[in-house]
Amino acid sequence: MRVGGHLTYDDRRKIAEGLAEGLSYAEIARRLGRPRSTVGREIARNGGPYGYRAARAQQATGWRARRRPSPPLSAPAAADTGGRDPRAVREYEDRLTAVMSGMPPMAARVLVCLFTSDAGDMTVADLVERLRVSPASISKGVGWLEQVGLVKRERDSRRERYLIDEEVWYRAWLVGTRSMALWADAVREGVDVLGVQTPAGHRLHTASRFFRLLSDDMAAAAEHYRQTVSPATRNADRAP
Repeated sequence: MRVGGHLTYDDRRKIAEGLAEGLSYAEIARRLGRPRSTVGREIARNGGPYGYRAARAQQATGWRARRRPSPPLSAPAAADTGGRDPRAVREYEDRLTAVMSGMPPMAARVLVCLFTSDAGDMTVADLVERLRVSPASISKGVGWLEQVGLVKRERDSRRERYLIDEEVWYRAWLVGTRSMALWADAVREGVDVLGVQTPAGHRLHTASRFFRLLSDDMAAAAEHYRQTVSPATRNADRAP
């Protein structure tokens, strides 16, 4: 196994080919003779498993190298690592970012930074230093996260801070619930237009029932969370 050395363009092309074939990270790494963590970091930094492109990854790597040298492995991944192993922290962050492939890559990286920060909040300057990207890239990622309710913005003196709290997934789940309800209504409208007795109308009717059932189940799950494990519920239980 080749442990040392930078990835070449040929390596990146083989990674892209492996992703297109649906191979696992471990299998791609085996074919390259590289550690799985190297492959995971490479994919996470350059668009995730669905957005990775060899040429773009090669260009981005060159840009990052020219912009600012990477910190040494002995340097902490963030100011609040609290004595943790920096390498293990970075590898975990890369794996978690790769899992969040359904969201834009920069939004995923920002969210992971906030989640793995003990403080749970960061300024633009903090995120720029942590991710080695431009403020504009941070702003774009944060904007997407705000839209779906995963991040809140607060002003601290003259600086804006971005933060998450214990209710973040509850709020995001409610957004998803409303989205499913909208899908159900939109698809159901097509039944009236195309006719319930037609093949297209029947197909839309089935889809509408699916989205409505999913929306109802999601709403019930959110309410169950609110009544059992929500921070607000725990605080109320502790009140004298």
